[in-house]
Amino acid sequence: MFTGLIQHCGQIASIEAIEAGKGILVDTGPWEYVPDLGASVSVNGCCLSLVEAQGSIFRFDVIHRSLEMTTLGSLKVGDRVNLEHAARADSLLGGHIVQGHVDGVGEIVSVQAQDDWRMSIDAPVGVAEHLCDRGSIAIDGVSLTVARVEDSIFEVALIPITLQETNLGDLRVGSKVNLEADVMAKMVAQHVERILAKS
Repeated sequence: MFTGLIQHCGQIASIEAIEAGKGILVDTGPWEYVPDLGASVSVNGCCLSLVEAQGSIFRFDVIHRSLEMTTLGSLKVGDRVNLEHAARADSLLGGHIVQGHVDGVGEIVSVQAQDDWRMSIDAPVGVAEHLCDRGSIAIDGVSLTVARVEDSIFEVALIPITLQETNLGDLRVGSKVNLEADVMAKMVAQHVERILAKS
């Protein structure tokens, strides 16, 4: 479980093919976090288990299904990634509850970087139906507030600290992003569907 408040940006150091999928090595640089093997780390919003750590180099093995369902399969050496270690039960919840279970991949359809930084994203089925004005959304692991929704397109506003501390400022029109809808919205929708199915 995570909060969507990114703690550090790492960089893809190496990618290698393994039988199960891909081994991804992330250079975390000066991140102070020292994990135990098997620890859960959010990498661009995807909950991954740490396989090996050698200094600042963290290794994660990503299975084929995760590569297909997220943007992890399109990462390249040198790409920056958002990192967050798992939250403790007594953590301050400055963002919102983020599971690290990506619901779908969205595409950036517009970026406004003049008076303020706004980004519009086309959300896939599985995300779009859970969006609402002023609701929460995780974009590449970053907890953000939905500013506007029209059909499957939603808009978010990015403040300077978010652009400084995450990789969202690297995104351009056509970029693909991992999206995780608000777990509360998903639970309510599922509960309502079950009630309607029984009636």
